[in-house]
Amino acid sequence: MKVKICGITRIGDALEAVRLGADYIGVILYPKSPRYLPRERRTDILQVKGALKVAVMVNPSLEEALSALEEGFDLIQLHGEESYKFAQKIGNHRVIKAFRVQESLPVIEEEWKSAHGVLLDTYQKDSYGGTGKTFNWDLAKELVDRGFRVFLSGGLKPENIREAVSKVKPYAVDVSSGVEISPGVKDHIKMKEFIREAKGS
Repeated sequence: MKVKICGITRIGDALEAVRLGADYIGVILYPKSPRYLPRERRTDILQVKGALKVAVMVNPSLEEALSALEEGFDLIQLHGEESYKFAQKIGNHRVIKAFRVQESLPVIEEEWKSAHGVLLDTYQKDSYGGTGKTFNWDLAKELVDRGFRVFLSGGLKPENIREAVSKVKPYAVDVSSGVEISPGVKDHIKMKEFIREAKGS
């Protein structure tokens, strides 16, 4: 089971996440997010070895997305209304496409199977991610059964991650607020518990 710790804003949290076994580190490049990290504060985090670095962006221009890759990010997480054609211009193998789930799955084209992954998060009006709320995991399981590489997100925490993994069997799980003291400040004990429970060790 792969684990993505998202919303990293501090080098110490990034290093500890990797030491504990995180496979992905997510950094928010969306200025409206409380976990937004400006370029001058991302340099040290991008030097951390042992995990793939993910730039989380909302409706970026192609130039902005390619600039993030040039900066040193391994992957781009598209968290807005970006199309598959847009992802292809970036290189869809370097894209995690996020979809927000309400009472049912949104339309997710089969082409997204060629992306690095498809992330499912809980829908909240006027918000892109970071809701801290779960959605119906049966919908995520449906997408896994269709052959998608699913990153499960939305309201995950140490207390429910084992159940989520058992039920959905996603490719990866993604957590931000579930292991935080405050937005962008990670609780190292919670990170340890989350990763241990997710990986079943």
